[in-house]
Amino acid sequence: MTKLSIATWNVNSIRARLEVLLKWIKLKKPDILLLQELKAQEDNIPREEIEDLNYNFITYGQKAYNGVAILSKFPVSDITFNLPNFKEDIQARYIEAFINIADKGIRIGSIYAPNGNPLDTDKYYYKIQWLEKLYDHAKKLLEYEEYTILGGDFNICPTNLDAADESLLSNDAIYTKDVKSLFRRTINLGYYDVFRSMNPENQGFTYWDYGQSFKNDIGVRIDHFLMSPYALDAVKRAYVDKEPRAWQKPSDHTPLLVEMEL
Repeated sequence: MTKLSIATWNVNSIRARLEVLLKWIKLKKPDILLLQELKAQEDNIPREEIEDLNYNFITYGQKAYNGVAILSKFPVSDITFNLPNFKEDIQARYIEAFINIADKGIRIGSIYAPNGNPLDTDKYYYKIQWLEKLYDHAKKLLEYEEYTILGGDFNICPTNLDAADESLLSNDAIYTKDVKSLFRRTINLGYYDVFRSMNPENQGFTYWDYGQSFKNDIGVRIDHFLMSPYALDAVKRAYVDKEPRAWQKPSDHTPLLVEMEL
């Protein structure tokens, strides 16, 4: 039996957040870490500092915006950049890999879905298109009957339990009927929202805007792990680590973690 810690974290600029990121990695020592919103092109990503902590580090960078990564203490193979059914997308929002763990393996994707604001603009329609492509790819992944994990910043607040005040989201692209429907449809393929499955009543916010939102706990849950049934059966715990959100120069997101036994 292999114990495994997997985390996802939108760092909101890997260079601006490097000190915070390294501090947290040394503290928590996750076996696998998904990162989003690197905001750095490939040659500006601080690769050496992370690889020195004994991680395989695969990245999909983009200048100033977006960017996703996977850190793994285990061998990584079969790497995919971009949703394979959306190759024309020029934004760095998805990276996937197969991670070899003992005699088993996990297929894992790091997701940074579009924000989509403001509503009724090309940005919102692009978000819907991107989530539809994610749905199609997620459906395909289930055909492999593997330990499948899709984690990251989905920019979706699924229900009113996932928001401190849903009235603040009345004109927000993270909470529209169509966006929430796409999230539910993806789950209905056979995935599980792991945090909500393990914590049916805990709000579990992962994002607080800068300013007084964190102090007043006006947050939302928009970072998620979706897992196949095979993977969910191995989960022992799912939780949000709020501590780094209170550190100096934090990201506006905080890590979401799952503990598994394979």
